Parts: sequence; C-alpha cells; structure tokens
Amino acid sequence: MIPDGRKAAIFWAAATSFPPKRRHRGGIPLPCSTQQTLSNYVADKLTYSDDTALMIVFSALQIRRGTNVLLDNATATINPRQKVGLVGKNGCGKSTQLSLLKGEISSDASNVTFPGNWALAWVNKETPALSKAALEYVIDGDREYRQLESELAAANARDDGNAIALLHGKPGCYPGVEHTRTRRQSAARIGLQPGTINAAVSDFSGGWRMRLNLAQALVCRSDLLLLDEPTNHLDLDAVIWLERWLKSYTGTLILISHDRDFLDPVVDKIIHIEQQTMFEYTGNYSSFERQRVAKLAQQQALYQSQQEKVTHLQKYIDRFRAQATKAKQAQSRIKMLERMELIAPAHVDNPFSFSFRTPESLPNPILKIEQVSAGYGERVILDAIKLNLVPGSRIGLLGRNGAGKSTLIKLLAGELESLAGKVGLAKGIKLGYFAQHQLEYLRADESPLQHLARIAPKTLEQQLRDYLGGFGFQGDKVSEATERFSGGEKARLVLALIVWQRPNLLLLDEPTNHLDLDMRQALTEALIDFEGALVVVSHDRHLLRSTTDDLYLVHDRKVDVFEGDLDDYQQWLSDLQKQETQQDAAPKQDNANSAQSRKDQKRRDAELRADAAAAQRDRKAGEADGQMADTAQRSRSTAGRQRDLRAEP
Repeated sequence: MIPDGRKAAIFWAAATSFPPKRRHRGGIPLPCSTQQTLSNYVADKLTYSDDTALMIVFSALQIRRGTNVLLDNATATINPRQKVGLVGKNGCGKSTQLSLLKGEISSDASNVTFPGNWALAWVNKETPALSKAALEYVIDGDREYRQLESELAAANARDDGNAIALLHGKPGCYPGVEHTRTRRQSAARIGLQPGTINAAVSDFSGGWRMRLNLAQALVCRSDLLLLDEPTNHLDLDAVIWLERWLKSYTGTLILISHDRDFLDPVVDKIIHIEQQTMFEYTGNYSSFERQRVAKLAQQQALYQSQQEKVTHLQKYIDRFRAQATKAKQAQSRIKMLERMELIAPAHVDNPFSFSFRTPESLPNPILKIEQVSAGYGERVILDAIKLNLVPGSRIGLLGRNGAGKSTLIKLLAGELESLAGKVGLAKGIKLGYFAQHQLEYLRADESPLQHLARIAPKTLEQQLRDYLGGFGFQGDKVSEATERFSGGEKARLVLALIVWQRPNLLLLDEPTNHLDLDMRQALTEALIDFEGALVVVSHDRHLLRSTTDDLYLVHDRKVDVFEGDLDDYQQWLSDLQKQETQQDAAPKQDNANSAQSRKDQKRRDAELRADAAAAQRDRKAGEADGQMADTAQRSRSTAGRQRDLRAEP
C-alpha cells in the first residue's frame, strides 16, 4: 500500500513533469498507451519498491479467478532490459500476470517488488470510436512529445524566444515534420496505408483499431513494455517488422505469444506457467523446449526409480507385517513410505488430437483459374491471376498488407465475384474455408455439441462428444453456449466443424490467431497429412514452413511463384523497405519523372525477385542430396474451403 502522501506526490509528478522518461517517484507508473488518468488507476494493487529497485520480483504470488487457483506460491525475477516470453496453456494466468503489473487486479497474496520510477506501456484492448485521424491517435502515444508540442505552441503564441530555445533543447523535442514522418513509418509498418492514415479512428474495424493501439504503445517511451499476443491481426510483413523493432527495444519486455518463430529472435528468457507456479528458463523459446525436455526426462527417471523403491517397500510390508518377528521392521517401512515425498510422473501430452479424414473425392484439377481479375467495384486489386490446384497442392501466400492475399482467398472461396475471367471449380469439390469473420457466424446461444449435431444429425451423441474432445471441448464445455467463449475457443470450434466435413480444398486465412502453442502444433500436424489441396495465409512461420511446398507472392496486382523460402522473403521485404525509405527521403520530382520512377520501381521489384530466386538456386546447388530431401519436406502449402460453414455454422 502506498502512503497517501506518496500518492499525492505521484499525482503531482504525473500532472506536471514530462522528462524523456517519466519518473513517478516511489509509486505506480503512469501508463503511456492509454488515456486512463491516474485517478482512475488503482495505485494500491501492488507493493512497489523505492527508486533504487533494479528488478521485478514476484514472491509467494497467489492469484485466483473465482474458485480456480491460477498461481500458488509462485516466484520469478525479471531483470532490467530483459526480454521475457511468458508462455503456458490458455487460461493458466499469463494475461492475469500482466493485469497485475498494470494494477488492474490485485493478488490474493504476494510480495511484488517493482521499480517505482519505471514508465509502462501496453496495448489497450478497446479503442473508442474517435473522430481523430489515425496518425494523430498513434502520435498521442508519445505523451512527452505532445507535452512539448503544447508548450512550444504556448511559447510561440507569447513570442517567448527564450522558452522556445529551452524547449527545443530538451531531449525528445524533434522537428515536427521529422517526428510525424517517423511515426508515419511506424504506422505503415503495421499495415496502415497512406490512403487510410488520415482516416478517422471510428472508420476502422475492431482488428484495425487493435493495430492502432499497438502502434500507439510502440511510440510511447517506456521502461517496461507489456505485450499480449501482439501478432494477432498482423500480416507476416508486419510481424517481421515488429520482431525487428522489439529486438532493438532498450527497455524491459514481457511478451505473451504463441508464435515460436516470433519469440525465438526476441526473448532471452522464458517464464513458463505450469502447475500453478512459474518456472524460469534462460534463453529463447527453442532453448526452453530443449531444457524442458531434459528436465522432464530427468523427472521421469526419478519417478520410475522411486516407483521401484515404493513397490519393493510395499512388497516387504505386505509379506511381513503379520509376522511378530518382522512386525517392527514392517512398521518402520510403513513410516518410510508415509514420509516419502512422491515424485509426479512427467506429462507432456498435447490436449488436442485430430486429423483430416480422407476426402470423399479428389478431382484433378480441383480448381483452375486463368487470366482472372479480382477487386471491389471498379478498383482492381489483382489482375491476370493464373492458378491450378490439384490434390496435394500446398501453397502459402506471401505479400505485404493490402497486397490482396485475403482478396485472393475470398475469390477462391466464392465470397467475391471475379471482375474478369472465371474461377473453374471441379465437380465434387468440398470446400473448407476459415477466416476470422467465420467466428461471427457461430450461434451465440448454442453449444459446440449443437453446432456439430446440425451438420451430423445421424451421428450418435457420444461420437460427437468424443470428436469434440480432440479440440479441447470436454465435460460441461461441450454443452456451454458459445457466447461466453474466448476467441481461441471459437476458432477451435470453427476448425472442428471444417475438419468434420472432410473437405478436399482448404482455404485458410490466418487460422492460428488466438490459438495456443499446443493447438497450433495439432493443426500443423493435421495439415501435414491432409490429402487435398491447401492454400494458406498465415503470419505463423512455423506453420508455413511445415505445411507448404510452394510460396506465391502477391505483389503489385500480380500473383507469382516466389522462388525462395521465408528467409529470402524476409530479405526481399527488407530490401523493398530500404528503397521506400530512400524514396521518402528524396525530394519530390515532377510528374514526368514520377511516372518514370514507377516504371523503375517495378523493374527493381522484378530484380529483387530475380535476385532472391538466384540466391535460392545457388544455395540449393551447393546442398547435398540428403539436405535437399530435407528441404523438400521443410515447407508444405495449404488451401481450404468450407462451403457449408456459413449456412450451417
């Protein structure tokens, strides 16, 4: 509990100071990514240390949610500038941990040491429907800049040269145009296009508002950044940019993510929440997996050794406890058993288990399009599309945000009519189509069992229950109305409905959003054995590498084979962004030169793709046959459809 006098001092600091990094002496840090005022921020949720504290320490932490114990006597330490991945099954308490640090909840019992002079940033879960322009909303995250901007305006109004000079000398006082350009680039990297960056926040959908909140949190100057599944609603190019940004972030980071490829290059420590406690591992996620496997193997060996000892003692007791001459020794062994602290067996089974059954038919080709254009109204997004899908086709779609990946998926799914040309579907095609808006078609008042029974009316209820158990719906959850489901639970149910219907063509648009690591792994393994054709858009690089054979690049209104792997694509993106940065810095040319620049840009794009292809061929030429075989299995691609899902969710 912070004394009242210190709370008053905190409020004064929050209201009047604006150094490069806000310091609220001895108290709760003011959040920078939210419009929440200190009076609405609960200051006595945690026990904060004084300014000399150098780390975050959780001691004997206990958190309950109703009657459910999330953490019990848990302990962990986070050092300054450490980048921590917080992992564990859905519902284990990861997000609750962040809520505790933000002061949104209180623990049942804890001793949390926290540097009282740290400034926090996090991503708001909700965004008001503001009329403010998106870029201005993002810049609002940099409160120091806004404060300096306000004071400069006041000084200019007074024509106070001394004040203007002093303010320009303060850290963080950037020239207005340069600051706006930097923030504009940050917003663009998470997918905001030049044509929408000045649109009102109220014009954006919920997913896009989450991107705005993310951008606002990133421009906030903070000592501690809390991110909870930041890659949801981001395309792969935005994920790659965010990954690079977080690697260069100089503060302390606590990151919740179910994307192992995103975690690996960013974090240097893992805190794993399991069995109501926190286990700490040094290194990235891959290192954590190796350490955990070794730990579990050791635990299993100790368990087996102990079980052998228990069996031996029990046999002695059973044999001699009734004999007078051996009763004393038998009683001694009984006490030995009672005092023994039993070791639990190692248990790492995935709670999810399902597979795609063989489709009822596999026409060849499944889908064929030639010289097709797609778009909205008179706006052409994709032109001259050529695509041929046969059983076993596995395609991953790459491309920057807004390039048309989702447009292509909608075209293949029949949600979007072509502007020119025709999509040729084979007779007997059965589509499995997953997109985020599919979750909205679930009936809020119905349970998973009712949803499945509608498309399988002749199947016994126990069979339906057994099937749903493979997707994590067990016990009362099978009969619970979906209106109370989380995003991950809804996504699992939609996938369950798709898998049941035995599709021969899968179209998947960001299927891993909201899914935890176990479910992502189960989905990946199921897709590997899928016998139909697969087209997938995903920011999960592990899923793309594991399930796709071919990558297609959607860029500049074209859909072309990308002759490279995901590392080559990352390099292609980097080169393209460097060119764009150079162009932004260059003076504007006249219209004639601009037209020539566009031609030059297209030529450079083609050269970048050619360079990536050449690099890939050179690398493959130097590989041994065995390595080439491994490479052939490295990535497989997905395409799916679900025609009946919307009609019968």
